Amino acid sequence: MLVALTISAMLLTATLTALDACFKSYKVTTESASTHVVGRLVMQRLLTLIRTGEEFGPYPANPVITPTIESTSIEFAVPVTSTLTQVWTVERIDSPDPETGPFHLQATLTEVENGAVISTTTRTMLRNVQDVLFILDYDVGPRLRRATIDITIQPDDDQADTIGAPLDAPVVRMVASTSPRRLEE
Repeated sequence: MLVALTISAMLLTATLTALDACFKSYKVTTESASTHVVGRLVMQRLLTLIRTGEEFGPYPANPVITPTIESTSIEFAVPVTSTLTQVWTVERIDSPDPETGPFHLQATLTEVENGAVISTTTRTMLRNVQDVLFILDYDVGPRLRRATIDITIQPDDDQADTIGAPLDAPVVRMVASTSPRRLEE
């Protein structure tokens, strides 16, 4: 009877250990997949805005000598109608809560109609951002040739239950480039 109980206890311990490993693996996989989906949506939105944007910044001091500038923010205008323009500012800001990552990617939308500010809205686009870099390549004159976005995100699903010891998912790095459309050319 004792031998049977010992064997049963060992089998139960092995089963629970395997189950715990499965839960941890599932959590890492779902966090990583969720971060990929959200990151790709944000990246696609930024690329679309840049393609339709005008008047980009920051602008290099001397684009003849240094036509490329690296920044943690980008600003541009997107014409909506002949009188309404959206001015977007996307920037890396320090996170108010160190447990959610060192940075957030924040977007500020200012709507301007006939030179007057109508509204300003600020939203967090991404949390758990480890780093973000905007590489802006200019032609001579205030004309953006190409914008490259480089974002590194640490997956962390704060809605998931903690199961045993924390198991970190690998960071997700996304890099994409685009050029603004030139409708008047």
